[in-house]
Formats: sequence, structure tokens, C-alpha cells
Amino acid sequence: MLVNGKPLVETIKERCRVCYTCVRECPAKAIRIADGQAEVIQERCIGCGNCVKVCSQRAKRVHDALPDVERLLAGGEPVAALVAPSFPAEFEDMPWQRFVGLLRRLGFDRVVEVGFGADLVADRTHRFMEKHPEARQISTSCPAIVAYVERYQPGVIGCLQPLVSPMVAAHRALRRLHGESLRTVFIGPCIAKKGEAAEAGLDAALTFAELRRLFEIRGLGPADAADSDFDPPHANLGAIFPITRGMLQAADIAEDLTLGDVVAADGRESFPEALREFESGDLDVRILEILCCKGCVMGAGMTTSAPRFRRRAAVSQFVRERQAGLDRGAWDEAMARMADLDLARRFDLDDQRMQEPSEEELRQILVRMGKTRPEDELNCGACGYATCREHAVAVYKGLAESEMCLPHVIEQLSDTVQELNLSHRQLASTQEQLMHSERLASMGQLAAGIAHEVNNPLGVVLLYAHMLQEECAPESRMSRDLQLVAEQADRCKTIVSGLLNFARQNKVILQPTRVADMVADSLRGCQVPDTVRVAADHEDPDLEVDLDRDQMAQVLANLVGNAVAAMPDGGTLTVATRLRRDRLEIRVADTGVGIPPENMTKIFEPFFTTKQMGKGTGLGLAVSYGIIKMHHGDIAAESNADPGRGPTGSVFTVTVPLRGPREPADALLGAEATTSQDGDDG
Repeated sequence: MLVNGKPLVETIKERCRVCYTCVRECPAKAIRIADGQAEVIQERCIGCGNCVKVCSQRAKRVHDALPDVERLLAGGEPVAALVAPSFPAEFEDMPWQRFVGLLRRLGFDRVVEVGFGADLVADRTHRFMEKHPEARQISTSCPAIVAYVERYQPGVIGCLQPLVSPMVAAHRALRRLHGESLRTVFIGPCIAKKGEAAEAGLDAALTFAELRRLFEIRGLGPADAADSDFDPPHANLGAIFPITRGMLQAADIAEDLTLGDVVAADGRESFPEALREFESGDLDVRILEILCCKGCVMGAGMTTSAPRFRRRAAVSQFVRERQAGLDRGAWDEAMARMADLDLARRFDLDDQRMQEPSEEELRQILVRMGKTRPEDELNCGACGYATCREHAVAVYKGLAESEMCLPHVIEQLSDTVQELNLSHRQLASTQEQLMHSERLASMGQLAAGIAHEVNNPLGVVLLYAHMLQEECAPESRMSRDLQLVAEQADRCKTIVSGLLNFARQNKVILQPTRVADMVADSLRGCQVPDTVRVAADHEDPDLEVDLDRDQMAQVLANLVGNAVAAMPDGGTLTVATRLRRDRLEIRVADTGVGIPPENMTKIFEPFFTTKQMGKGTGLGLAVSYGIIKMHHGDIAAESNADPGRGPTGSVFTVTVPLRGPREPADALLGAEATTSQDGDDG
């Protein structure tokens, strides 16, 4: 809706939080959500002001009439204030006489009651119903209702009463009484009146909120004005128009519930339904008295926080007081003088209905919103639409976005968070692998250097130790000392040999391998004392997996050897294999002493060992880690070393893919450098 070419209501984008409250409260669905912003579609707007009332962020801006009013008051022509009969509900903080006096202090030459215009409309309505007893009519006092019918219910536009609203009736009456030079300013609770006033020839329309702001600008309060009465003509029962069914009482039209030929409806939820039923014939009544708000006392242009029925009571009390002092003769004379006043109006069709989507188009939109099944349509209303299908229709019409569906967005965010968590874990695992590979590469370079610098001297030491030992008496002390030298040199050579194997850039040769056989062969090749009970548990004894059998056997040998070493007093060693989706899981569990928590982060580091000197090199788990990674698998460890927390022991879990490429896989560990010649090893 436009007022003199300017938007009646627009969004302040920097304040809009896109809560969809305005979408939910707009009966005309004149709010478009585009790029995450709520935008009022002016041609669809009916001016009800619901979006203004419900916006907690004050992101809706109403056309400001104050500059126009101040120019009128500063001009030389007389200006009349047309006060809506709902004013007692807004200005409870002062007597009504003081309120009139404040308006005169602002500079208004005349202050009149729109309630007299309501008397004129009520009289014409009564006469029309008597003349056309079979006619089906819709009251037209509410400009938002008229705009709604013109845009969205054109089928009943012919049923609109061809009468102006009380505001326009009062405006025309004043012009007849005081001439066309009189400037008129409506003051009331309704935002839609701004558009109606511009069309009807009024000079401006102020809301009560704007009037309070004008009082503040001028620095005026109740103490700054004298009591004053309204200028004639005074209102009779037309003053109860702002209360639901007020028009019926003023027009002396009884709402007989047994006859059901008169119905009153108000509020955002009720009036569209009443109009639809009226058009379809389900609501067969002579007159439908209908308001967009729950009475004008609840208009969007009000500032009071008083509850609804307290506002109604304030209006009722004012009407009773005015009725007691009403000059009936003067009122009858004024009504007679206006008997021939033209109060007719016409209505313009402005069809804003949009094409509805086909069932297939609707289904596609629902799928985009994550509604693939009927039970997915939660109809929670968080998007501002009553049902998911209404939301989908709005998406089709370009009024909404599928991202407005809060449950779907939450589900997508949850999926995204899970994907990010998975990606984070994969990244952390990859980072750990890279760090481990870097450490192994450094160790490989060290091993290659040892091969060049240590292996050959060790061979010389061994050679001469054996030669000297042959020249000594077998039982002599010298022979025993030389034997010790030879043994320790052999041990050093074994360590160097292990380092050289560790340093070489290895590959895996994947071949179909029967897992149960591989485990059995590995256990047979390990030295397990009689105090350790060995158990093998295979979920599928016939399972075949693509593995490098020799290298995986080495992994099992290392794990079993460590488990046996962790049970010096005996225990149980269990090797179990399971199928987990597309991966093989091998669990090696022991009931040994466990691994202290402070060592858990170090167990895969090269040369880290808790075994006694001479019992281990600390390379077993590091080499096993590399072999498993070359199989594109993973290894994890759990352990408890505290008897107070339960049984002690450790569990190593190896997972590898069931299938892999037949060609060799490049190693993920090892140094770039390799030993120079095999002859250097000796």
C-alpha cells in the first residue's frame, strides 16, 4: 500500500532479525523473505499493521505524517482534527476534556468527533438494510478489510456496502459545514487510514503514536492545556464503533443468534475465514460486520499496553458519559442536515492472487525442504506459515525461501556439524600420521647413517673377537670375556639390522588371505609361556581379506609379544577377529599389568619401550603402525593399569579394509634414503 507514492510500511533492514513473526501475523501474506530479509510488498499490503505490532526489533517503519501535519498547522488555513472514537482507550492518562484542550494547544482550529461520521454511516446502513432486506452485505468501515477483499476476495467485492467509512463521512460533513478550504487531519489507531485518507481527500492521517510524539516535540503535557469540549456536531452511539459489534448497535441491527442473519467477526485469524465462508455460501448471513483488528481499540497505531477489555471499558465509559449530556435535538438537527450528504463510494478490483503450483511442483519444493514423506511435514509454524504445504506454496510464489524451515535447517546444521566433526577427526588423524611419518623418516635417516658408520666396525669387532676366542683356552676367563664381547656385538648387529629394515622404503603386496589361518600361523611362531592361556575367536573362520600376509603376521607377532611381556605372572591372551561393515577388525587383548596413562601417547614412537634393558628396542609398535597405515588401516589402544578401576590389561584394535588394489601400495613411513649396498650391512 502506498501513501502519496511512498510505502505505507517498510522494513529497516539493519534491524530485521528474520524471526518470521511478521510473516506469521500478516493475513495478506504481503511479506517476502529474500536473501534473509523481510520485505513488505506494497501492492499486496492491506495496511493492517500487524507486522508493526509484533516486531520486537522495531524493524517496521510506518509512513510518517508529522512533517505534513506540522506544515498544515503552521499554514494560514484552518485545520480540523478528526478524532477517532477509540481515543479514550489510548489517553487514559488524562480526562477527555484535557485531551481536546491539548489538541487545540497544538494549533488545531477545530476538534471534532469521527463518531458523528459513524452515526451517519450507521443511519445509512440501517436504511439500506430496510430497503434491501434480501441483500448480503459486508461492512466497509475498516479500510484494511476493504483492501483485503479488493486484492484477495474479489468474488465478494459486489457485497461490500457502497458506503464510506466514518472517517470519510466526518470529513465530508465538515467540508459541507465549513467549506472546502478547511484542512482535515484524521487522528486514530489505524495505519490503514493513512492510505484511505490520501484517497478520500483528507490532508493527513496521524496515528495515536505519532500524536504522542508531536506532544513530546512541542513539550506539551496534561498540565499545559485547559479543558475543552469537542466542536459540533457531536457523536451519539457512533462513538462505540471501535468496539466489535459497535456498528450493529449504532445502526440498530440486532444480532439474533437464533436467526443467524447477522454475524460479527474480527481479528487476523477470524476475518479471512469469515470472508471465505461468506463467499462459498457456508456463512449465509444478511450482513457481515467485520474488522481486521479485534476492535479498533487494538489498532496498530496505539501505544497503550492496557489489555483489550480494559480498552473497551474505557470507550464504553466515555460513551455513557457523553450520552448523559447529549443534546438530542441538536444531534437530530445535524443528522437531518446531512441526510442528503453523499456517502457513496466505489471499489476497485486489484487482484493480487497468484497462480497456485501443481501437485508435482509442490512435491519438488517439499523435497527441497526435506519433506520427502507426509510424516516429515511437522506443520510447526516456525517459518511463519501454518503448514509446510503453505510454506511450499509461498516458495513457489516467490514470497518465501526454503531455508525458512527451521527443523530442516537444524537438521542440515546437525549434519554439517557431524561432517565437520568427522573431518576434524580425519584431519587430526592425518596430522598424527604425518607427524609419525616425519619421525619415522628422521629415524630412517639415522638408521641409514648407522648402517654406514656402525655396521662395518661391528663386523670387525665380531671377527677379531671370534679369532681371539679360538686362541684362548675354552675355560679361561679371557675366553668368557671374549664370548661376552661377541654376544653384545651380535646384539648390536641385530639392532642395526632392525634399523636397516625399518629404514627401507617398504611396500605391501595385497593378496587374498584367510584370516583365521594367518592368526594361527602367527600364534604358532610366537613363544608363549605355559602360564599364558591363548584363545582365538573368529566371527567368520572362513573370512578372506586382501592383506600382505607376511607383514600383517609381523604386526600380530609384535602385538602378541608385547601382550606376553605384559603378563609375567601369566594371564589370558585373546585374539579376536570381527567383520565391521567393509573392514576387518583384529583385537589383541591381554590381562597384563596395563599401560600407564602417561605412556599411552608415546607407545607408537620409535625406541619408546618400558621393557628392561636388553629386552626390547622400542621399534615393534612403530613398525606395526607403519605396516597398518600402508594397508590404509588404523590401530587404537585401550588400557587400564589401575587395579582400583577394574581388571588391568590392554586391548589393541587393528582395522583394515576388506578389499584393496592388487598392485603394491606405497609405504607411508620410512626415510627417503635407503642403504647404499647390501654389502655395507656386513
